[in-house]
Amino acid sequence: MAVLQIDAGPDGPRLHNSSKALAPALRQGLNTPGPIVIMIHGYKFEPGHHATCPHRHILSLNPRRDCFKAVSWPRGLGFTGQAAEEGLAIGFAWPARGTIWGAYGRAAEAGKALARLIETIGRLAPGRAVHLLAHSLGARVALTALPHVTGPNLGRVILLSGADYGQTARAALHSPAGQSAEIINVTSRENDLFDFLLERLVAPPVRGDWTLAHGMPEAANTLTVQLDHRDTLGVLHGAGFAIAPPGGRICHWSCYTRQGVFPLYRALLRSPGAWPLVQLRAALPKGRDPRWSRIWPSGWTVPEGAIARPQTPL
Repeated sequence: MAVLQIDAGPDGPRLHNSSKALAPALRQGLNTPGPIVIMIHGYKFEPGHHATCPHRHILSLNPRRDCFKAVSWPRGLGFTGQAAEEGLAIGFAWPARGTIWGAYGRAAEAGKALARLIETIGRLAPGRAVHLLAHSLGARVALTALPHVTGPNLGRVILLSGADYGQTARAALHSPAGQSAEIINVTSRENDLFDFLLERLVAPPVRGDWTLAHGMPEAANTLTVQLDHRDTLGVLHGAGFAIAPPGGRICHWSCYTRQGVFPLYRALLRSPGAWPLVQLRAALPKGRDPRWSRIWPSGWTVPEGAIARPQTPL
């Protein structure tokens, strides 16, 4: 079993498109040694929907081919079902269609279901770390799960263009799971427009808060990586990760569609000991490009009301 399909149901996690109990399927999947990675999609997906079911899209080994965003996350992370010790990938789907306000609220509810799933895995496979990979509003699902996780089995959490605020991350980091996990915040100035729109449409939990691209707390167990920063790409290339430069000024999906990104995520999740945060932090550039630097290059006038945010820890 390379990929196990699970949905966030009203009563907790459940098997996708099945009335069978979750625990036996989990137990069977966990019989395969190797990493355990839960993959969480973002906005506009809906489990079981004829056009937007993530289990037929990015969470599938063989996603639909009529969409440039349909990149197989499991395959990118090294899950094929053919190797004896490749581990278990779990596609975690939740109802993310509808308005942004509705989806933002449901993401927190899905976080509670995710926490129950993580704790169930901890009981069935004690001692094995559970890693998370989440995009967009899926980052909110991941972060809101952490305060509800009481077990010590959460490993690395990779957030891709996370659509949430620094306060959500701060609350997660103050929890036991948040203090033991390692959180890698992957950003890009290609996502600035989407961050700006979220800040204008969804009220922050505390006044003056910023989205994760500029508001991720700095801590010993957090690291922000700007994937369109020239020097960052140079360091990663020197480490063996030939990530393509960004192809445009605005894109919400390049953090998983750009060529070369998945070998990086695969290494971070499959071999965390070989890529410790302290080593990555020391090697990567300290600064990041300011907001709008891709849309309005140096020397252009930034429109009023779209001023770049300060890059100081909150």
